[in-house]
Amino acid sequence: MSGSSDGGYVGTGEEGSRASDLDATSFLVSQIINRIATTALVRVTAVSAAGEVSPVGLLDCQPMVHQIDGHGVGVPHGIINNVPYFRLQGGANAVILDPQVGDIGIAVFASRDSSSVKSGKVPGVPNSRRRYDWADALYIGGVLNGMPVQFVRFSADGIEIKAPTITLTGNVVSTGTFQNNGVNIGSTHRHSGVTVGAGTTGVPL
Repeated sequence: MSGSSDGGYVGTGEEGSRASDLDATSFLVSQIINRIATTALVRVTAVSAAGEVSPVGLLDCQPMVHQIDGHGVGVPHGIINNVPYFRLQGGANAVILDPQVGDIGIAVFASRDSSSVKSGKVPGVPNSRRRYDWADALYIGGVLNGMPVQFVRFSADGIEIKAPTITLTGNVVSTGTFQNNGVNIGSTHRHSGVTVGAGTTGVPL
């Protein structure tokens, strides 16, 4: 051991070398970890086939939490293109509620290059050896967004549907009552002002 002029301890050359090796290894590990993409909050910048009756489309998005350079200055991420997004679908049955530009959502990143599966929609080998990369993003839904204007709401009181227009295509079968402004419109409802002949009835009772 050797002493410094101020009484502080100074390690031997061997100990200093070990510390230097540890610092170098820690830096290398940190650099590798920093390149791993796991999840991110992103903002949608473009959407294909939004709202249309079509196969699930793709979107572009931008991570919202900036990178930081060596001086602590924020650096925005670039746009991630051609990201598959989640749709609630089973076979030919689906709820079409596609993302819209400006939505905030969660992106997750595949552990392997998924470009061949994205393009062919069949199992296959990865096109490269990249892992946990930004290019293999998947958008799985919205968070931190505003109040909806039209919606389907499930609660203890039942199901509420709010929309300017509701279009039904196909047969409608109801086993309960159906009301319009408090008037029962079903198999048991009656009309006033019924007369024999070509006249019309009154409003439902």
